[in-house]
Amino acid sequence: REKRERERIRGLRTVYVSSLTQKRMTWLRQLRYRRGGASVGRGGPGHKHKQVVASSCFTSANNTCRCLRLRLSSFPPPLSLCSSGFNFSQKKRNLRLCSSSAASSSSVLEKRESGESSGVGLSGEWEAVIGVETHVQLKTETKAFCSCKSAYGNEPNTNVCSVCLGHPGMLPALNKKVVDLAIKTGLALNCEIHQQSKFDRKQYFYGDLPKGYQISQNDRPIATNGSVKVPMFVVGMQTEVFPACDVRIHRLHIEEDTAKLTHEGADSLASSGGGGGEASKASTLADYNRAGVPLIEIVTEPDMRTGEEAAAYAQELRRIVRFLGVSSGNMQEGSLRCDVNISVRRKGEEKLGTKVEVKNLNSFSAVKAAVEFELKRQSSLLEDGRGDEIIQETRLWDENKSQTQSMRSKEAAADYRYFREPDLPFLNLKEKQAESISEEMPELPCAVRDRYLSLGLPVADTSILADDVGTKDYFDQCVAAGANAKVACNWIVGDIAALLKEKKSSIEECKLTPESLAKMIQLISDGTISGKIAKQILPDLLDSGKDPQAVVEEKGLVQISDSGELEGLIQDIIDNNPKQVEQYRGGKTKLFGFFVGQVMKASKGRANPKLVNELVTKLLNN
Repeated sequence: REKRERERIRGLRTVYVSSLTQKRMTWLRQLRYRRGGASVGRGGPGHKHKQVVASSCFTSANNTCRCLRLRLSSFPPPLSLCSSGFNFSQKKRNLRLCSSSAASSSSVLEKRESGESSGVGLSGEWEAVIGVETHVQLKTETKAFCSCKSAYGNEPNTNVCSVCLGHPGMLPALNKKVVDLAIKTGLALNCEIHQQSKFDRKQYFYGDLPKGYQISQNDRPIATNGSVKVPMFVVGMQTEVFPACDVRIHRLHIEEDTAKLTHEGADSLASSGGGGGEASKASTLADYNRAGVPLIEIVTEPDMRTGEEAAAYAQELRRIVRFLGVSSGNMQEGSLRCDVNISVRRKGEEKLGTKVEVKNLNSFSAVKAAVEFELKRQSSLLEDGRGDEIIQETRLWDENKSQTQSMRSKEAAADYRYFREPDLPFLNLKEKQAESISEEMPELPCAVRDRYLSLGLPVADTSILADDVGTKDYFDQCVAAGANAKVACNWIVGDIAALLKEKKSSIEECKLTPESLAKMIQLISDGTISGKIAKQILPDLLDSGKDPQAVVEEKGLVQISDSGELEGLIQDIIDNNPKQVEQYRGGKTKLFGFFVGQVMKASKGRANPKLVNELVTKLLNN
């Protein structure tokens, strides 16, 4: 198998389609792999190649270790389009593709420029078929099968023991909370919870797996056959209901996480370019604190067709696990990781294309961009009659280059050599265990959105409030304290959100309690202060957490609502501005704002705006 893999890799070619400033250009780059030895490539023996080390250890029966080192040749400079075809320039060497080859290449470019070819999705003839595999770290105190602490950010290799490091003779013991959190998530995804499931060993040899196998669930997972309704609202969309797409959940199973690998000395395992010296100094650091941390893997059916749908699904899944409290869902910490499986076919066809898995997606924008890139890459190959070059493989997403790059061939189930974990018994749930967990389920994001819409809130504001469990709780507590729902929503998604963003703070860290915000809204409602004064004292309230009434009295900002006092103030302004009064009474009614502004200035913003408008109108028209 190792020999076949090396032969396959040698012949691997990749097409990159790049959009340059004014025109779309296509060029071919060949990946040349070789095993050790001298560096030989396009530029001859003296040509420098980037050596990106991707060493894999295979342990044989006699306990010897054989390492396969793959070195990735550097890419040649991009081909540029000239009058007679493609022109490839390199030091002391020129390659020109002319006559029929150049004409053929030019015609392909011209077709793509004019939109006749759908190789990059220009004609819309191709569609992506997308499924997502999501790994969610569970929020537990200890690891899945040992008593080591499960925590992010600790000193590397300190939360380890002989069990999670796979020392001989050590036996795993299942963490009960892992099962409860898996059931909770399965119920939230409308899955069927199985009374009996089992654990299996998933065999593969890589540096992040100390045991040489991963404890997972293969053919009998804890939950299957679920579904989730994914909201597809985007900012600026005019709608009164949430547009949504339905995504089926194929399975949810429990497994343990691997170690965290940090590659140094190179941009990534799939990076290209540069000299061989830098890559030869590359090294990989392994932190086994993460090895054995409990995970649930959630696998969808291939129900999504666009990058927007895939990104929206991942966002909704993160909301669900956060509302449930089963995971932090922080992608930057690796608590939620998405692998996207993409194949391309012509619209209307039922047969699926060759599946490619894309890893290293650490943001929702990366999920969307990776799908769009793969659609263009695969459709280009299919349009050019080179569909056989689309192989089942694992690719990495390069954020800097905004493209995917080949990492390794995708293992089949047989390569993992699954067999039942002999050190763990069958997982049999207690009677009515799932029912008892179901009774304790919190309100899910979908139900929250429906409830907010029933309060008369706009879809745009509802999407913000229901996006974060902290914001949702803050709003609910504010309304429970007596605040008007729409007014409270405007303050939370408007001024408060802007100030917190400026301070790079979260609403959980906000010192202004929901009850205090309700009091401030009441002060505006009963005329004690104006909305302008409320905005003036809001930063102080967020920093200090003081009572709004006390701050208003302390600063002397109580609103002037005495009509007699305001009439005298307005009359003085009218007497001091006879020219403007004459112009206003002569028909220049826009000067009304001038008089209101002068009143607010003279009162230092304390005058009741509504009363000011009434009195200014009355006195000017007398």
